[in-house]
Amino acid sequence: FEKTIMSEALANVPLKRNGSNETTTGKDALAGKVVALYFSAHWCGPCRTFTPILKDFYEEAAPHGLEIVFVSFDRSEADQKSYLTSDHGDWLYIPHGDDHIKALADKFKVSGIPALVVIRANGEVITENG
Repeated sequence: FEKTIMSEALANVPLKRNGSNETTTGKDALAGKVVALYFSAHWCGPCRTFTPILKDFYEEAAPHGLEIVFVSFDRSEADQKSYLTSDHGDWLYIPHGDDHIKALADKFKVSGIPALVVIRANGEVITENG
């Protein structure tokens, strides 16, 4: 994968913070951070198993410069909200239906979920087969 600095790639994408009414952009929220793109969906059994593990990890790693962005493969906005409320940490997410969801899945060749793509602040992809 070519280097992708996520604060630039998602600079103008509206990102919401789970558990709050905060809306921000990649430019503001992701600058200088390691970013983990979490491709997942409520209907996916393995995703429902992995998400609580990721939540525990995020609580430990977030103070050290990690930001997770949930990239939803849910079938509806209601499914996405239900999944966020029931299982997710207080990380960022791209609102359901946003065009950047497909663009990110294509860019990082996501063919199945769950998938976790981890990108250093300098844009270097750490994981290719999340």
